[in-house]
Amino acid sequence: MSAATDSELSIAGRIGAHASWANTKDRSARTAPARRALEQKFLDLADGDPVRAEHLRKAHFQRLALRSAQARRKAARPASEVGGDRIDA
Repeated sequence: MSAATDSELSIAGRIGAHASWANTKDRSARTAPARRALEQKFLDLADGDPVRAEHLRKAHFQRLALRSAQARRKAARPASEVGGDRIDA
């Protein structure tokens, strides 16, 4: 029997994730602990100040949006441009 390739392992993982979510009756309850932990992380970073924590949370998600936009832009470039990023001085 041969070892599974990375691609096969990835597909198997996605199948498992879809099956798991298909068997989850209350998706919100399943993810609640993670949401609480993330909010607590921002509160801890803000030394308990909920206003600062909200700004930290918004900054975090804005950073994610920026990185996403950059990745989409890079993926949309033709292959001939991807290899040679120019830096103009």
